[in-house]
Amino acid sequence: MQTPEIIEAALKRLTDEYIFPDKGALAAEAVTAALAAGEFDDLDGPALCTRVTEIFFKHCADKHLRLMWNDEPMDLDEQDKEDTDAMFAALMLKENYGIRRVERLEGNVGYLDLTLVPDAAAGAPAIAAAMELIVNTEALIIDLRANRGGAPNGVQLWCSYLFPNDETHLNDVYSRVEDITRQYWTLAHVNGRRYLDRPVYVLTSAMTFSGAEELAYNLKTQQRATLIGETTRGGAHPTEWYPLTPRIAVTVPNARSINPITGTNWEGTGVEPDIAASAAEAFDIAYRDAREKIARD
Repeated sequence: MQTPEIIEAALKRLTDEYIFPDKGALAAEAVTAALAAGEFDDLDGPALCTRVTEIFFKHCADKHLRLMWNDEPMDLDEQDKEDTDAMFAALMLKENYGIRRVERLEGNVGYLDLTLVPDAAAGAPAIAAAMELIVNTEALIIDLRANRGGAPNGVQLWCSYLFPNDETHLNDVYSRVEDITRQYWTLAHVNGRRYLDRPVYVLTSAMTFSGAEELAYNLKTQQRATLIGETTRGGAHPTEWYPLTPRIAVTVPNARSINPITGTNWEGTGVEPDIAASAAEAFDIAYRDAREKIARD
C-alpha cells in the first residue's frame, strides 16, 4: 500500500468514527491538502506517521488520535477484533494484570503500584488478591504514575472496592459508532472485602494516561481520594486500533467519557491533582500525610 492509499484508509476511519465529526472533517481536509501539496512525498514510514499525527492533533487536540508506526510487522490476515482482544489479554497476563507491586508499608499503610488497568473479567482474581493483602491497613496509596490505562470495566472494578455498594455513579461513555451511552456504576458484589472509611491517596504524573486518568478522576470527583503529583496526560476518549499495513495503524477515538458530577472529562486538560508536586516527590508527601492521619486517629 502506497502513501495515498494509506492516507485514504486512515481518513475513512477518521471521518466514519471519530467522536467529534466536525473536527474530524477538518483534520481530514488538512491531511488531504498536505498530501496533494506533496508534503508526504519524501517521508519514510515513521516520519509519515509523525507528520500526519501532528496534523490530527492541530485540528482535534486529541492524544489518542494517531497514525502509528510499528517496528514489528503485523500479520494483516489475522488482525480482527478477536485477535486484538487476544493481544490485549496476552499483554495483561505478561504485565500481571497491571499490578506491579503490593505492599504493607511501615505504619500500616497499604501501597498498590498499578501500571495498567485490566479487563475486569480477566483481572478480577488478581485485583481481589491485591486488595486482600492491603485490606487491613489504615490508609492506602494507589500509585498511577506509570499507568498507561486500559479497560473501563477494570476502572469500575478497582473503584468498586473503595465504595460500600452499587449506588455510586462513576462515569458514562458515549459511543458515536453505536450511538449509545453506557453508564458505569460501582458494583454490588466484589470478591473479598472492600476498603472503606479510610484515607486513600492517588499518585499521578504527566505520564498517567487514559483509563488510569479515569480512575484518578472518578476518585477525585467522588471525593474518595486525595490526588498528589502532576497533572496527567489528558486522554479521555476510548479508542479503536486499526492496522492499515504490516507496520502502520491508525487509532481512532470513537467514544468519550462524561463524568456524572462535572458533566465533562479530562481530555486535553489532564486530571489536576489536589496537591501539586513533582512525580518524584508525590510518594513521600502521600506517605507522610497518611502516617500523620493514622497517628492522629
